[in-house]
Amino acid sequence: MRNADLEVLSSCIDWLNAGLRVDLVTVVKTWGSSPRPPGSLAAVREDGVMVGSVSGGCVEKQLAESFQKHDLGQVHSYRIDDQQAKRFGLACGGELELTFESLDNAADLTSIVKSMAKRQRVTRSVNIETAESIVSPAKPQDAFSFDGETVKKVFGPDWQVLLIGAGQLSKFVAQFALATDFSVLVCDPRPEFLQAWDIDGAMLLDLQPHDAVIQHATDFHSAVLALTHDPNLDDMALIEALPQSCFYVGALGSKRNYERRCARLGNLLEPHEVKKLHGPIGLKIGSRSSAEIAISIIAELVKERATNSLPVQTKFA
Repeated sequence: MRNADLEVLSSCIDWLNAGLRVDLVTVVKTWGSSPRPPGSLAAVREDGVMVGSVSGGCVEKQLAESFQKHDLGQVHSYRIDDQQAKRFGLACGGELELTFESLDNAADLTSIVKSMAKRQRVTRSVNIETAESIVSPAKPQDAFSFDGETVKKVFGPDWQVLLIGAGQLSKFVAQFALATDFSVLVCDPRPEFLQAWDIDGAMLLDLQPHDAVIQHATDFHSAVLALTHDPNLDDMALIEALPQSCFYVGALGSKRNYERRCARLGNLLEPHEVKKLHGPIGLKIGSRSSAEIAISIIAELVKERATNSLPVQTKFA
């Protein structure tokens, strides 16, 4: 599963390369109970085909079709009040402001997609008055912003989960992770487990756990979950993951196993690195079955992702 931004950008590139008109729609401000947060993207093709969402599909398509009939600037904004929102089909109401950008080439978007593939963060800034767009490396503190003149959106890397182990629990975790917009990588050096994997959308890694971490999961947007219940495999991954900047590192096992694992890791890692280990893994929801344990794990990942996400900055004069 590709993340939502990547899906929108890739579709825009394909459509533009096919010679089709494309409008890129961005949520720049919301009030009340709007369904999508600032920075959300959608794209509408000239024939009405749409990808992504800024309103659950209720607003963007109708407005894009309406704007195509008028002589408007290449980039323009539109504010939808509560009554209009309900008229467009947003039963919960709310207010939002959108920008519509008529794209004329795919160069900017292609460079962004290439950067995302390398797990690099970039910022795309678009001036509403001049329609000028600039793509540049993102600074650590950069976040989505709109000051009434310039829309600035940060792209990549998406949030990803590296699963150590391809057993039953990992299959449930992978399904729930994909459904909550995580990219999923699965590492298991045991051929009998990896060959039995049957969940679409995950990248399979035929690597040793420590190599999988080093090659794929060292940045802030990565989580590493050691789920084999085999300390010979799980510890290999944890020893490499805990010193990294991963937003979450966790291991399956009881409280007693967690204490034993921390003692083992303490012989190889610094105390502050060992303290980063989550265990027993997952939120306490009384889970027993593999599916329930997977739900608790993903719930904790979603919580940590939200806690660690950079705040959205939206400023108006």
